[in-house]
Amino acid sequence: MPSTVSINIPGLNKTINVPTGLFINNEFVASVDSTELIHAINPATEEVICSVVAASSQDIDVAVAAARHAFKTSWGKNVTGFERSRLINKLADLIERDAQELAELEALNNGKPLRIARDFDIGDSIQCLRYYAGWADKIIGQTIEVDNKAKLAFTRHEPIGVCAQIIPWNYPINMWAWKVAPALAVGCTVIMKPSELTPLTALKLSELVREAGFPPGVINTVPSLGPVGGAALAAHPDVDKVAFTGSTITGRKIMEAAAKSNLKKVSLELGGKSPHLVFESADLEQAASWAALGICYNSGQDCTAGSRVYVQETIYDKFLDLLVTKVNAQVVGDGLDDKSGGGPVVSKGQYERVWGYIESGKQEGAQAIVGGVKRTGKGFYVDPTIFIFGPVLSVGIFKTEEEAITLANDTNYGLGAGLHSNDASQCMRVSSALEAGTVWVNQYNILNNNVPFGGKKQSGIGRELGSYALEEYTSVKAIHWNFGEKLEWPL
Repeated sequence: MPSTVSINIPGLNKTINVPTGLFINNEFVASVDSTELIHAINPATEEVICSVVAASSQDIDVAVAAARHAFKTSWGKNVTGFERSRLINKLADLIERDAQELAELEALNNGKPLRIARDFDIGDSIQCLRYYAGWADKIIGQTIEVDNKAKLAFTRHEPIGVCAQIIPWNYPINMWAWKVAPALAVGCTVIMKPSELTPLTALKLSELVREAGFPPGVINTVPSLGPVGGAALAAHPDVDKVAFTGSTITGRKIMEAAAKSNLKKVSLELGGKSPHLVFESADLEQAASWAALGICYNSGQDCTAGSRVYVQETIYDKFLDLLVTKVNAQVVGDGLDDKSGGGPVVSKGQYERVWGYIESGKQEGAQAIVGGVKRTGKGFYVDPTIFIFGPVLSVGIFKTEEEAITLANDTNYGLGAGLHSNDASQCMRVSSALEAGTVWVNQYNILNNNVPFGGKKQSGIGRELGSYALEEYTSVKAIHWNFGEKLEWPL
């Protein structure tokens, strides 16, 4: 198959050239032993955009070997933080230059609105890279007093090594940046496995990695099926760390494979069933807007989607009227249409899963006050639905603060939670009591690159973003230095 393919962008009268091979050692290559392909689908039309090489387990071996060689020779401890910073900043500049084209490709393969992909996802990814570029020359340890007359100890925060990074389909470019940026900043090398549903922008970003001047093998991209490439990376004896964003079920499999192979370090950002509490003192207009954002943004395909809204009894009816108005205002359509605030869900599998939840709710007697009706025609469209991951929202009632906290925490997950109240003391009490890695007060689903993000309970382990993410990619070495004590022997 050709090493690049020209993709037509419907309605924009342009084409984008996208590489279709595996990106290993700064080259796009064919599989060493497989002819299997991954077919990228446009969720707005259900048509195949193009096909790319699907990596086999032997291809994973080749990519890991490339990453290991780079770590030992041209990256890792062999390049200064200043140089790492320069290259990461250069990569950010190139993404900024090509933001429109990357957004067009993201909209085509993922379905999300082009303007949201460009202005939010890609804009945030550029900022993320620049944030970690700033950290690259500031990786420091400690000097520890032991015996001032004869000894000292100090620590080094060293790059952990070769890192497998397995990212999901809901934010392909954003998750790429979240994973790649801290790893590069500390000196790790990367094998990136994008979702088999959305491989195209990861391959396009690989072109920019090469253009930025990164040495061969520092970043390798291997589109592959999860049970093939993902499983091979998780179990690989020469991978030092695996970072995964996705389902809790797959996260368990990765932890098991990591433990059974070489006890590699693991960080997991997994699913959630996030609660959103609205108290009677809240600004209801704003609370309704944030609740609508919490379930409608990215067509509800968000690990922290606020899919469980609980409203204090005294304001329930008023809030629900406001929420229905807000949700009905959301325009769901083709991502290449500027009027769209949301696009189709990413795949037929996701479409059928969401509709399964909706039909289940109906069968259990729930009333759909918004949505709940299938569209005719092509495209994996699901209109926002209020009654019960997809744009499906349940709205419940509570009487007291204690009841609200109990309802919110009654889940195996703990990724995100939100609350709306103008009572400052209540905000402090409830945010402390909520069992989630991130709590939003009088807002929802807004993240910052300098603030850590991660889950509690079955929503994962480890942290992304902020300085905390650097710890996921470093290993602390303690060095004990004797400059004055003479050992007498035998003891």
